[in-house]
Amino acid sequence: MYTKVKTAEEIENMRVAGKMLHQVLEHVKNRATAGMSTKDLADRAAAELKTLGGKPSFLGYEGFPDVLCVSVNDEVVHGMPNTLNLLEEGDVVSIDFGVTYKGMVTDAALTFTIGAVDPKVTKLIQTTERAMMAGIDQLKAGVRIGDVASAIQKVLDAGGYGIVRDLVGHGVGHYLHEEPNIPNYGHAGSGDVLKAGMTIAIEPMATLGGYHVTMDPDGWTIRTKDRSLAAHFEHTILITEKGYEILT
Repeated sequence: MYTKVKTAEEIENMRVAGKMLHQVLEHVKNRATAGMSTKDLADRAAAELKTLGGKPSFLGYEGFPDVLCVSVNDEVVHGMPNTLNLLEEGDVVSIDFGVTYKGMVTDAALTFTIGAVDPKVTKLIQTTERAMMAGIDQLKAGVRIGDVASAIQKVLDAGGYGIVRDLVGHGVGHYLHEEPNIPNYGHAGSGDVLKAGMTIAIEPMATLGGYHVTMDPDGWTIRTKDRSLAAHFEHTILITEKGYEILT
């Protein structure tokens, strides 16, 4: 389904869902410590969302077994929470979460570290977030997807990072994944035109190495082929006539 222009009621429900999502991600990030398992993070996310009144969008989605994706170090996205996967000092952790409220879906992600890390890792994380914001800053009614993709690519190329090409941003709202795809590389002036009232998820994924990725035997976890570290940021955004509103 191609992402639709949302009604005022649908947008308000997405605002509520997005606020919950933001609170959950910050809650998990601020409490993650060495020695915790990735399953511990997912359980914290589930408990916090329950108190807020939302529904987890990922649980059961195409068979995914938990509420939160937790990807560590060379894992780019879709890491499956596991009681045996314990966090260690120096780990790079990406958490990806979805919240549904009154039938409307929001999706967001962020990356953080456990304790101190090499400055080049900190720079990777900061630049990936900055690339996301560069893409978001392009948004307004009439913008083309290529304008967003090109802005993201320029930031990541300037840093010399690998831009994951097999995974993209997407429309979101009535469903977790809607068309159009929003790549993290491309040419300005190309692609579909986005309209005011549409909602999309922009999510750059960058690495300290190459852009090739592989999938683990679990059928979900995607990691860098060269085992380089990766970072991932994502926001759900409402496109307006003259700009945008970040919902998460």
